Amino acid sequence: MVKMITKKLACLMMVLMCALKKVESSADVMKGLSENFGKALGDCKKELDLPDSIMTEFYNFWKDDYVLSDRSTGCAIICLSSKLDLLDPDGNLHHGNAKDFALKHGADEGMAGQLVGMIHECEKAAPDNPDACLKVLDIANCFKKKIHELKWAPSMDVVVAEVLADV
Repeated sequence: MVKMITKKLACLMMVLMCALKKVESSADVMKGLSENFGKALGDCKKELDLPDSIMTEFYNFWKDDYVLSDRSTGCAIICLSSKLDLLDPDGNLHHGNAKDFALKHGADEGMAGQLVGMIHECEKAAPDNPDACLKVLDIANCFKKKIHELKWAPSMDVVVAEVLADV
C-alpha cells in the first residue's frame, strides 16, 4: 500500500514538474515575442511623434494589476503590428501572419494557435470604438488578462531592459 501511494505521489510530482516547465517555457516564449514585437518601438515613437509616457506603459505592460490607459500606447501597438505585417487591410489581426510570427519566435503550433485565438476573442469582445487606438487598448488589456490567467506573462525586468535599449 505504501509503495502504491509513493508511486502515485512520484507520478503526480512528475506531472506537476512538467506543467511547471511548460508554464516557464511559455513565459520564456512570451518574453521573446514581447522583445521582438517591441524592437520597432523607437521607430514608431518617432514616426507618430508619440509622447515619452508610452515608455511607462510599455514598461508596465506585463504587470498583472496594470491597466493600459494611454491612447498613444494603442497607436504604438497598431504601428508595431503594421511594421510586423500582423494586421489585415481592415486593421484586424491577420491570423496567418500572427501565427507565423509566434512560431518564428519560439511558440509551438499549439501555443501559436492559442495566442491567435485569444487575440481574436479579445477583438470580438472589445466594445465598438471609432478610435482605433482606444479599441486596441481594450484588446491589449483583454489579451494581458488572458496571458496572466495562463501564468504565461514574462518577467518584465529583462524584456524592458532589452526593448528600451533599442529605443
